[in-house]
Amino acid sequence: MASLSLRGIYKKYPGGVVAVSDVNLEIKDKEFIILVGPSGCGKSTTLRMVAGLEEISEGELYIGDRLVNDVAPKDRDIAMVFQNYALYPHMTVFENMAFGLKLRKVPKDEIARKVEEAARILDISHLLSRKPKALSGGQRQRVALGRAIVREPQVFLLDEPLSNLDAKLRAQMRTEISKLHQKLGTTFIYVTHDQTEAMTMGDRIVVMKDGFVQQVDSPQNLYANPCNLFVAGFMGSPQMNFIDATLRKIDGKYTVEFGSEDTKTTRGKKYYVEVPEAKVDDAALSELVDKEIIMGIRPENIHDEEMFLSAAKTGIIEAEVEITEMMGAETYLYLNCEGIPMTARVDPRSTARPQDTIKVAIDPNKIHIFDKETEKTVIN
Repeated sequence: MASLSLRGIYKKYPGGVVAVSDVNLEIKDKEFIILVGPSGCGKSTTLRMVAGLEEISEGELYIGDRLVNDVAPKDRDIAMVFQNYALYPHMTVFENMAFGLKLRKVPKDEIARKVEEAARILDISHLLSRKPKALSGGQRQRVALGRAIVREPQVFLLDEPLSNLDAKLRAQMRTEISKLHQKLGTTFIYVTHDQTEAMTMGDRIVVMKDGFVQQVDSPQNLYANPCNLFVAGFMGSPQMNFIDATLRKIDGKYTVEFGSEDTKTTRGKKYYVEVPEAKVDDAALSELVDKEIIMGIRPENIHDEEMFLSAAKTGIIEAEVEITEMMGAETYLYLNCEGIPMTARVDPRSTARPQDTIKVAIDPNKIHIFDKETEKTVIN
């Protein structure tokens, strides 16, 4: 098994295009690490550089203690599973899984043992004589994983392997891949643009944007303590609500003010959320008093239940319900408050309906404050 070390890795293309910039990453042995970000952020390019399919323009890549910048892909002791599975259509499942071992001149009886063992782990033993065209998407995915497993590589690289599957199968395969990681005890590097996959599968998540690593942390820490506006908005579904606001200091207390009060027409309202004492970072907040900021609040921290409304001393707002989405275990309310769109994730027994004007309470203990100019987090 192996650890990986990416030190100052860059990928530059002709014409001055920089796809990946200064990636520094230490991946521990047996770790399941996920690269996540929107399309074009450089995550697949980074994975392909680890695989040796893309040349590294600058920086050093170590697998274990070995510098592998100039080592051919076949000699890096890694296996890659692609988005399109890349199975040979004229070969059976057995032949597809055995192909890499045949090229390495592995004895026939050892090939058979390894393929049968991998097929047993993946529950595809009954498919070994079939051709790929006779398989479902999920079965093809398992065959592609099996082909990688038989090689017993030090590192598994998976490039959006579930993106061609339907929602139910994706959820099932997520748990299968997590179980597989535990069984094999190998280092996994997994690329996805789906943050649900990232949150549920990885030991740590690397969030990328425009070729730069934004933050590396555990799923829970990324969700609770994003380092900037981009990470806060990318992690979580539905995404965090962002509200343009002003930071005030009223009676010695920091308060977030938003809304659109018009003194001439008495239309519109101003709303206030007091920053709880436990969250106050005086050095950071004092510089932003009377300046524009962005307040973030996750949908599950906006409440319409009476117990929250009656207990709230601050952060009660009025909003119009535009759309309701019943999700079974919860309901999403899409709200409009003084022209500010918000999403609340509430109890499925909520009686709110479209066109209703309702009161909701923002939990002040869960607010995030971002500097509007730098987009960096001021308080989580």
